[in-house]
Amino acid sequence: MKLRFKFVIAAIASLAAVASFVGTAQSDMSQAKSVSDYQVATLAGGCFWCTESDLEKLPGVIDVVSGYSGGTLENPTYKQVSSGKTGHIEVINVKYDPNSVSYEQVLDQLFRHIDPTDDQGSFVDRGRHYRPAIFYHNDEQKMIAENFIAEIDDLGIFQKPLKTELIKFDKFWPAEDYHQDYYKRNKIRYNYYRYASGRDQYLDEIFGEEREENPVTLRALIDDKKRVSNIKPYSKPPASEIKSNLTDLQYYVTQEEGTERAFNNEYWDNKQAGIYVDIVSGEPLFSSTDKYKSGTGWPSFTKPINEGYIVTKTDYHLLYPRTEVRSRFADSHLGHVFKDGPAPTGLRYCMNSAAMKFIPLEDLEKEGYAEYLYLFDS
Repeated sequence: MKLRFKFVIAAIASLAAVASFVGTAQSDMSQAKSVSDYQVATLAGGCFWCTESDLEKLPGVIDVVSGYSGGTLENPTYKQVSSGKTGHIEVINVKYDPNSVSYEQVLDQLFRHIDPTDDQGSFVDRGRHYRPAIFYHNDEQKMIAENFIAEIDDLGIFQKPLKTELIKFDKFWPAEDYHQDYYKRNKIRYNYYRYASGRDQYLDEIFGEEREENPVTLRALIDDKKRVSNIKPYSKPPASEIKSNLTDLQYYVTQEEGTERAFNNEYWDNKQAGIYVDIVSGEPLFSSTDKYKSGTGWPSFTKPINEGYIVTKTDYHLLYPRTEVRSRFADSHLGHVFKDGPAPTGLRYCMNSAAMKFIPLEDLEKEGYAEYLYLFDS
C-alpha cells in the first residue's frame, strides 16, 4: 500500500515537472516572440546623454543605447567622433514596442526635446557631429519621417525651418560604457550640464514651462491647427464692449475665470433642443444632443460641437490641477472637463451657464446657425 502511494506521488510529481517545463518553454517562446517584435529607431538630437534620458521616458520604449552612426570609421571612440573628422553623429538606438507606441510617436518625443532647426550643432555643443538627424531603417520609416517633418514645418512652432537630416541607416556603434545611462549614474554632473547647455530653457520657450507636467504632442498641435483652419472664424469684441454687454456674473465667469453657483444657474436643467454658444463671440460650443444630467448642478455635455472651438489648459486655482475649457476666439473661461462622464466619450464638460447663450432649435436658422440643424435630424 505504501509503495503504491509513493508511486502515485512520484507520478504526480513527474506530471507537475512536465507541466512546469512546458509552461516555462511556452513562456520563453512567448518572450522570444515579443522581443523579436520590437523595432528600432536611430535618432540624433545633440548630446546623447540628454536624448537618451528623454526618450526613455516615453511609454512603450524598451531600451535606449547611446552611440554613433553615419561615419566611415569602424568602431569609433568618443574622442574620435568629437574631433568631427569621422563623419559620425552622436545618436541613440531606441528599441520600442510597436504595439504600445508608434514610430511617429517616437519621433514626436524626439522633436519635443531637441532643436531640430540647427544643423551646425545642438545648443552649447557645436559641430556637425551634434546635428539633428533621423537614420531610417526602411522605406516606411523614411515616409513617416518625411511626412511628419513637413507637417511640423507647416505648423511653424519652431519659428525656423527644420534642418533635420534624413539618412539611410547603415551601422550603429555603441558608445563607451560610461556614456550609457549617464543621467542616472552621474546625476549631479548631468543636471549641471543639461542646465548649462540651454536645452530646457529653449524648450520651455517653445512648448511652455508646463511641458513636462502637461505635455502636448506635436501631433495634437498639428491636428488642432487643421481643425481651426476648417472652422468659421469668430471675433472677440473690444474689452469695453464686453464689459458693457455682459452682466456682472457673465463678466466674472468669462473674463475673471469665476464659477457660478450650482443648481442656481440658467441652463443646468434646461431640456430644450438647441445649441449653446459663447456669450461673448457667439462661436458654437455645445449641443443639447450631447447634454446629460450629471447631478452636479451645472450644464454638462459629453463633447463639444466642434473641438476646433475649444481650447483646454491646466489650471492650478485649487490644490490640484484641473483641465480648464476656454473658447477658441473669444478666449472666454467656460468651465472644466473631467474624465468621469458617460459613454461614448467618458468625458464631462462641466460648463457655466453664464458663459453661454442658448439658441433654441427653431431659431437656429434665424440666428445664423442653420449649418447645425443636421445635429437634430434623427
